[in-house]
Amino acid sequence: MWEYEHSVETTAAPEALWRRWSDMETWPQWNDGIEKIEVDGPFAVGTAFRMTPPGEGPIELRLVEIVPGEVFTDEMDAGGFVVRTVHRLERLDAGRTRVTYRTEIVGQAADEVGPQLGPAITADFPDVVAALVKRAEEG
Repeated sequence: MWEYEHSVETTAAPEALWRRWSDMETWPQWNDGIEKIEVDGPFAVGTAFRMTPPGEGPIELRLVEIVPGEVFTDEMDAGGFVVRTVHRLERLDAGRTRVTYRTEIVGQAADEVGPQLGPAITADFPDVVAALVKRAEEG
């Protein structure tokens, strides 16, 4: 297994952050790693979607877990390995929220593929989380 996690704390309410996450069509507005997104249904477990990073082909993913206001997880199944990204909100004291993005690469080929693919997938997490937080803090 390969894993990476990035967290920040913000004054943005979990509800404000969740609104950005659950409105998938707007992700390219605050996530520079997404040039285009196509969603095959509502923000619900089982919904498939395709994200196209700038200058690359589309990546097929599926929503596999949703706890409204707290966490959602998406997965890309590549056969010999699965890339799973968990997006979590934690309400903290003093009106703060912790935002966490965690990616795990699991499966037969994970030990080989993880160190190659993982850093490329997660390299923009600090920028993506910062942009999400900024949008949510601005209202």
